[in-house]
Amino acid sequence: MTLLELKSNKHKLTGEIIIPGDKSISHRSVMFGSIAHGETIVSNFLPGDDCLSTISCFRKLGVTIEEENHRLRIIGNGFEGLSEPNEILDVGNSGTTIRLLMGILAGRPFYTSIIGDHSIGKRPMTRVTDPLAKMGAIIDGRQNAKYTPISIRGGELNAINYRLPVASAQVKSSIILAGLQANGETVIEEPAETRDHTERMIRQFGAEIIKENRLIKVKGGQKLSAAAVHVPGDISSAAFFLAAGVTVSGSSIVLKNVGLNPTRTGMIEVMKRMGAELKIFEYDNGSFEPAGDIVVKTSNLKGTVIEGDIIPTLIDEIPIIALMATQADGPTIIRNAEELKVKETNRIDTVVLELQKLGAAIEATEDGMLIHGNSKLHGGSVSSHGDHRIGMMLAIAALLCDGEVALEQPEAISVSYPNFFTHLNHLLSE
Repeated sequence: MTLLELKSNKHKLTGEIIIPGDKSISHRSVMFGSIAHGETIVSNFLPGDDCLSTISCFRKLGVTIEEENHRLRIIGNGFEGLSEPNEILDVGNSGTTIRLLMGILAGRPFYTSIIGDHSIGKRPMTRVTDPLAKMGAIIDGRQNAKYTPISIRGGELNAINYRLPVASAQVKSSIILAGLQANGETVIEEPAETRDHTERMIRQFGAEIIKENRLIKVKGGQKLSAAAVHVPGDISSAAFFLAAGVTVSGSSIVLKNVGLNPTRTGMIEVMKRMGAELKIFEYDNGSFEPAGDIVVKTSNLKGTVIEGDIIPTLIDEIPIIALMATQADGPTIIRNAEELKVKETNRIDTVVLELQKLGAAIEATEDGMLIHGNSKLHGGSVSSHGDHRIGMMLAIAALLCDGEVALEQPEAISVSYPNFFTHLNHLLSE
């Protein structure tokens, strides 16, 4: 176990950084390039551990993928170009990889076995395996395919009409990828809008998908053609520096190339509600994913209520929002965030536990948190629990603490932001 000592730092954050590529889009670029026909070029790819797990899995499925300097060259031969792997596919810590991959494998006429790390072994898979089984895939695993290891024998699929029991982009995307291989038109109903990177990428690769309010319709048998994909910066990674910029005294920072997909910008909406001083300069680059620069400065924040339809647009940002709320005037209430319980950790309990160690007045609720503002944080020993977003949140918390913070398992951060500490030190040294 690695231990990182973070000294209390009263220095302001200044300067600019280029946010690394979006994890969700990087995953999908590998998958779509692999099931398309032709040569796909991906630029600004995120070489984090999770995305490298996706590359590894598709190489084992027979796809040629070359990687150099955040650039990928993928040679795809369509769905039919995938071949039965000679070994087990290991997704590491990546929930996106396993859930979307199952949708692709459900329609392939061969056998595959999938495993992941200890965290993946505790995350529920029936939300994906149930609808895929309804479409015709033969899937097995621990506790009736609830947990890994998961085995799939794919084959001919039939379209279904399916209402998602939870608002989940991973589940939606898995069914869409299966629907592209099914007989007929698959219709998916979302209980709330989730990130739409899969729908956008389908169009980027030359196929059709219809979205009507919360109904998504995709016809099977469509052919995907290779495309060029430029991955914008990950707003979920930018969120940690956005929060640092408004809470660390005297700060003024510029975050370059931040993805501004409207299904992902709940963090910005919440910051505006809380009184954050930020400006957005959107690019006019014609990309299939919007992006821009964000300028953020130290601000006087006020508490707010976060609930309902905005939750799926900021589910990964809630840990850092909780930290930000500890520095606001008045309480912040987070509701309808039960999905946090089945992330890399139970993020409700983990966020509360670790911030309490640093002196935050924060309480867990059944579906979220109650954060009392104006907390004076102190040093202490904390842990990421192997969760990259918890690790980054605690590293930012150290900037606000009076005293030294010892962070256990900081290596988890490399899952989504390998150069996080390089960027942090750059902003502190400007």
